[in-house]
Amino acid sequence: MQAQVHRIAASGPDDVSGLVALVRQGALDASRIVAVLGKTEGNGCVNDFTRAFAAASLKTAIATLSGRDPAAVERDVLFVMSGGTEGGLSPHFLVFAVVPDTAPPRPGIRALALGTARTGAFAAEEIGRRPQISATAAAVRAAMRQAGIDDPSDVHYVQVKCPLLTRARIAVAHGSGASVATEATYASMGLSRAASALGVAVALGEVAAEAATDAAVGREFALFSQRASTSAGVELLENQVLVVGNSASWSGDLMIAHDVMADAIDAAAFARALAAAGLPPAVPLAPEPRARLVAVLAKADAAHSGTIRGARHTMLDDSDIQASRHARALVGGVLAALAGTTLLFVSGGAEHQGPDGGGPVAVIARRGGEMSESLSGGRIPAAVGGQILTKQ
Repeated sequence: MQAQVHRIAASGPDDVSGLVALVRQGALDASRIVAVLGKTEGNGCVNDFTRAFAAASLKTAIATLSGRDPAAVERDVLFVMSGGTEGGLSPHFLVFAVVPDTAPPRPGIRALALGTARTGAFAAEEIGRRPQISATAAAVRAAMRQAGIDDPSDVHYVQVKCPLLTRARIAVAHGSGASVATEATYASMGLSRAASALGVAVALGEVAAEAATDAAVGREFALFSQRASTSAGVELLENQVLVVGNSASWSGDLMIAHDVMADAIDAAAFARALAAAGLPPAVPLAPEPRARLVAVLAKADAAHSGTIRGARHTMLDDSDIQASRHARALVGGVLAALAGTTLLFVSGGAEHQGPDGGGPVAVIARRGGEMSESLSGGRIPAAVGGQILTKQ
């Protein structure tokens, strides 16, 4: 199999024109789409309905373009919409597809591999607690099996979309005599992200299962995953999981690498990720390596210490703008200066996702030179992966 990744700029949450154009050009088979990650321009909070708006628009477009029943698209494709494009971050979609490839994998070459899975729907009382951790860990392992990845070290990025608590969901739990992890709907986003991230960490062997307790969720930040990216939203009740790694059993000219930012201004971590993906860690990237940079995925959050390298920050003291929105803008600016683009998937809320105040950063890139030519085999234009389209 061969993985494809397309980066598509969006003029709004409902702008699917770039997706339509790719399909009409023959660069993308809509029936082969397995996941769409999106950055939308809402507030990223409980009432950010740009996420659901974007997901609904994409589902309708993919159903129409592929001829599939909308229910089948809902079942088979993951839609992970991350709200918040503060600062210079640009709204966009990352479309992941899996296509058959008759060319055998090249010996010694590990190509991009994808796997998806879902948990069952969570009851309100399970969100932010051990049942969500355990179910997420099981889903990550299932996605790894689908991707043909046996060794957790070959996994470089795990995206999880998870639910949150609303007043209505809390009322249902209370009506059945159950308690919830928090009565605050906004706080539930952090606890859901935290439990999901610990589930990833357990599945990848980064945290012992017995350490991932209810008491640890959102509190023991020394426990974290170096590869998890979790995002909470009101538009779903289950966890949706996308595992991205490299595998010798996959073909193609794409690969992924990752590193971990120790804090919000750790540009060196991004440079290391670029180098691991075969790109020169020069600042800024020259046109040729920038053209091979297909996607950048990162987590951002405000350090609970209230400082960055000893200097005070005020993100946690701002009553007007939520701290994760500040953090997205800050990390987005740091990465954009290095990458030479603002089309970056920077997600806020990094509970148990990297060290406190930092977070994972992953790079998907296309191999250059003769390797790219030989691996594409003339079937997939080298310019397809990472193509940026704008609404006409």
